[in-house]
Amino acid sequence: MSFSNNVRPDRMPGPIVGNAANGLCEKVCIEVKKVFDACIKQETLTNQTITLESTTPADVSEPFAFVGARSSSSMGTITDLTVTPATETPGCSRVQCNVNVPMQVNFTDANGTQAVGTSTFTIAKDVLLHVPEPSVIPYEIVAVVNAVSAEGSYLGDGQFEITLCVTVILKVVMDVELLVPSYGYCYIPPCQEYQEEICEGFFDLPLFPR
Repeated sequence: MSFSNNVRPDRMPGPIVGNAANGLCEKVCIEVKKVFDACIKQETLTNQTITLESTTPADVSEPFAFVGARSSSSMGTITDLTVTPATETPGCSRVQCNVNVPMQVNFTDANGTQAVGTSTFTIAKDVLLHVPEPSVIPYEIVAVVNAVSAEGSYLGDGQFEITLCVTVILKVVMDVELLVPSYGYCYIPPCQEYQEEICEGFFDLPLFPR
């Protein structure tokens, strides 16, 4: 089965029923990424130019016809990062950076061959975030990204002009050790193999007609 069968509710994750203190047995030190602050920005960007870095297959003939594009990873790469304490907002800092979003571009070439290209789209961010005070363990600025485009045209020389729907989540994270209350280890139930009942219904037929 799985956690969803709830065969051992005292040893499985899920909603708490009754007194939450019942069953607590220890204080546990866990190593996790703590999110100190985060913000999300969703926007539509028009007339954006992306350049193909590589294509599969490699031998394609121009001109290309745009089919669609989307981000190929949920993690963006932060470059040109600058963090400046904001004196007007204690505890916060101005975070400036470029977020590089890896893209997969689908297109057809002049011969009608379907191809896939790789590219990178860069978006600049300038936001206010809560940043922890200096410590031995450093914090990180990370970006979660999602981008999709269904509209674009070929400019030439491996470049497309596209309209993008983009979501960028910036986070301030740090590897920390937290002390949390615990109910002990989880009970892991055995897996239930999926079986398609292709004969279901047929075996339910009566042996003789009524």
